[in-house]
Amino acid sequence: MVFIKLLIILLALSSSTVFAVQNTHQDVLKHLQLPDGFSISIFADNVPNARSLALGDNGVIFVASRQEGKVYALRDDNGDGVAEQNYIIASDLYMPNGVAYRDGSLYVAEVNRIIRFDAITAQLTTPPKPKVVFDKFPSDRHHGWKYLRFGPDNKLYTAVGAPCNICKPEKDIYASLVRLNSDGSDFEIIGHGLRNSVGFDWQPGTNALFFTENGRDYLGEDIPPDELNQWSAVGDHFGFPYCHGGDIPDPEFGKDKRCTEFKPPVWKFGAHMAALGIRFYSGKQFPGEYKNQLLVAQHGSWNRAEPQGYRVVLIKFKEDHPIAEQVFITGWLGQDGKALGRPVDILQMPDGSVLISDDTLGVIYRVTYKGK
Repeated sequence: MVFIKLLIILLALSSSTVFAVQNTHQDVLKHLQLPDGFSISIFADNVPNARSLALGDNGVIFVASRQEGKVYALRDDNGDGVAEQNYIIASDLYMPNGVAYRDGSLYVAEVNRIIRFDAITAQLTTPPKPKVVFDKFPSDRHHGWKYLRFGPDNKLYTAVGAPCNICKPEKDIYASLVRLNSDGSDFEIIGHGLRNSVGFDWQPGTNALFFTENGRDYLGEDIPPDELNQWSAVGDHFGFPYCHGGDIPDPEFGKDKRCTEFKPPVWKFGAHMAALGIRFYSGKQFPGEYKNQLLVAQHGSWNRAEPQGYRVVLIKFKEDHPIAEQVFITGWLGQDGKALGRPVDILQMPDGSVLISDDTLGVIYRVTYKGK
């Protein structure tokens, strides 16, 4: 009898905890502000430290969880905009931040390697053991987590961050943009001077590669800016550690360099915004003015006296060049300066809706447009 009473109490506590978590999520939604005609909802909760997103076959969404060391798979079987199924694909990985999907296989970027899960959507309940694609990345944790995408050339692209806030790395592999074949062959460094890039995408029509870069810390409250860069050719150098934001020499490493030696950013965000995932919108659900424009998740500052970021912005392009920045979603930063959530990555769905991960709240949002 005592056992039954204890079980009832535990179940009640568990139910109240679940309700409290769901209620917290709904409370956060009430704070979020979007343009007229747009709405935001919870696509999936209980995805701790949700980071990068990738779309698989049959509507399966893969989510990397950097701090948890896990990769999740989500499914919305009935098409109601809420994921009913949540599978754990892998555990005990080394900060798995990047995920990419191609030809039935899921590729996962850990700090020191890329692994692959074959025929994964048919084995969500019993995932196969991964195969190692490439294992020659440095193992440094500092800026070691990676973004991972397939480019238009069917190659895997990722970045290797600098193992520091500001330094001149001894090895060429650090602070670089790299690509390789899906089998791990033909590895090459295609860009240098990137402190920490955790988001990139290719522009529709031109296939030009754009990527975010987080500026160094402890140079000032308002400098240097975070950057949106465009890669053009093998050998491009974007300035780190000698020059920041295209025109700010580093006080320690920039004395013998000129900023004109390096490729400047095509757009400058505010300082310490922590711009992460980006996505050119190519769907048909949003209004026409969003077509081929760039959505950017600004994760938010962590060491600025007055926090800023914690939002999603739209970078407006004209004739293939960025010309303006406007707020798309805001409200994750409370009036007390505390973060209610922090957006990380952006994924466009086949129906034209957009998913946004939040590593602080552990949820995936779904943004839809139902206006005129």
